[in-house]
Amino acid sequence: MKPEAAGSPDGLRRRRRWVVVVAAGAALVALGGLGASLVIKSPAQAAAEAGPPPRDVLTAPVEYRVLVSSLITRGQVVAGQTARIAPQISGGEGASGAVITKIATQAGSEVKQGQVLLEVAGRPVFALKGTVPVYRDLRPGATGKDVAQLQKALRDLGNGTGGDPEGTFGAGTKDALAAFYASIGYDPRPAQDDGGAALDAAEEAVKGAERALEDAEGAGTDGGGSPDKAVDRAREDLADARQAYDEAQAQSGPMLPAGEAVFLEGFPARVGSVQGRVGDQVTGTAMVVSSGRLLVEAYIPEYQKGLLRPGQPVEIHSELSGVTATGKVASVADAMTMRGQSSSDGGDKGDGAAGGVGGESGYLVRITPDKALDARLTGQDVRLTIEAASTGDKALVVPVTAITSGADGRTVVTVADDGGRQRRVEVRPGTSGDGYVAVEPVGKGALKAGDLVVTGVDAGRSPSDAAGGTAP
Repeated sequence: MKPEAAGSPDGLRRRRRWVVVVAAGAALVALGGLGASLVIKSPAQAAAEAGPPPRDVLTAPVEYRVLVSSLITRGQVVAGQTARIAPQISGGEGASGAVITKIATQAGSEVKQGQVLLEVAGRPVFALKGTVPVYRDLRPGATGKDVAQLQKALRDLGNGTGGDPEGTFGAGTKDALAAFYASIGYDPRPAQDDGGAALDAAEEAVKGAERALEDAEGAGTDGGGSPDKAVDRAREDLADARQAYDEAQAQSGPMLPAGEAVFLEGFPARVGSVQGRVGDQVTGTAMVVSSGRLLVEAYIPEYQKGLLRPGQPVEIHSELSGVTATGKVASVADAMTMRGQSSSDGGDKGDGAAGGVGGESGYLVRITPDKALDARLTGQDVRLTIEAASTGDKALVVPVTAITSGADGRTVVTVADDGGRQRRVEVRPGTSGDGYVAVEPVGKGALKAGDLVVTGVDAGRSPSDAAGGTAP
């Protein structure tokens, strides 16, 4: 058999069939790859398609709990009274005699009533109990509240004041004061600096009047005068002399110089600092003594003043000692004062140094502990957590970010259900704190614990998009 010619009709037909077969095979391969691409997926793509669809809004559950709004600030533990002792020399010795001759106690020492603190120009300076500040020398015959205070202090130390009326410096008080000075090893300063000359002269006058009366009673008529008249005059002179003697005697005896006594509200007290040495001239404060129950002072800025009021609970914590105590706000000043400025009014009530930053102003807040603080806390800087507001009992609370206000003035939260639907609930906001606010729904049952409220929108969507399905 002869081969077919290249250009014969049968050869052309065979070549065309091969071209069709190759094209069909290529088409099948392409379709197979497309199908595989639809069926086979990468792990990342599979995980992305299997997860939940992205959320449109951020939500948080409504809670039912007690909500407390707290103010945290710093304060300083101070004594109820701080006395700055600047001795003044009595008796006309002048400033040249104001030299410290003895220091009887040291900084940090405990002070008892009647104890000598220091000695100036040989004279003692001692502590007694009382609230009336010393403002004058107390001499025999004086009357007043400060005399009554001295009498009580002397009696507390075991020195009775006899039958003297309260507030009258009489013979019994003189004896008690003399006994007290003897107990601390000093002679009291006399009320009269004449060495007793006035009393001696009054006594001599009484003796002379007594003799004159005796002479008048024993003499007869002299120059036609009446013996009865002479006797009467002698008796009048004697009565005057005795009255003058009584007055001189009442004004004599021991006195309490203003520079020798420091009255403190309570004992034991504590020496805060000693600012002088033996031999130093007294030119100002020589010693600082703290007394009374410890309290805490803080200075707050004006924007916090409206949050505080007397009676609010306070937690007091010392990071230095680890002590935690409770107390209450006792007072909030109406006027702004400088830190470090004395808050005294007559007697120094605290040293006014809370906060410790000189020149900075604030409103002074005093806090009284529920129980007495350890004296070692005196002067320490402490952290104060003040309960500014509380719901008291449990209340519905939502995050602050869930609260919105509309153009109509209503305050609302937006509640989202499981299906993504949203509804607005009008509420009345109350106490806020720690990022939450207590709310009271206007409609009964419109809001309950466990409901989800909208707190924000995902960054990928605008608020208008997220609110598209919100029901009015």
